[in-house]
Amino acid sequence: MQLKTFLTSVAVTALVIPSVLANTSKVLAEDITILLENKTRANMTEFYASPSGVKNWENDILGDDVLRSGKAIEINFNDERTTCIYDFQAKFADGDVVEKYDINICKLAGGSYEFYD
Repeated sequence: MQLKTFLTSVAVTALVIPSVLANTSKVLAEDITILLENKTRANMTEFYASPSGVKNWENDILGDDVLRSGKAIEINFNDERTTCIYDFQAKFADGDVVEKYDINICKLAGGSYEFYD
């Protein structure tokens, strides 16, 4: 009888753990806010954030806005994706383009990401 109880609990655990882990990653990646800081000498004119592995950059998050040198802006990732790993691209008024890869936004949640000279 003890063996049957043990096997039943192992089977239930094997079914529950993947479900809990899958739901946790979805919650973690769905709605994340970070502070994007421009610590360069040039104004940031465009900012893109796309899940790693996506072939093209998605929409410019700044739109018509400019992130001035020394300033910061909150960026909210609420695109209903479950991935935490993103690539960033920033374009600056002086012509510089900076790309950063494999940024874990889940670890950045509530924190900041800095572009600097």
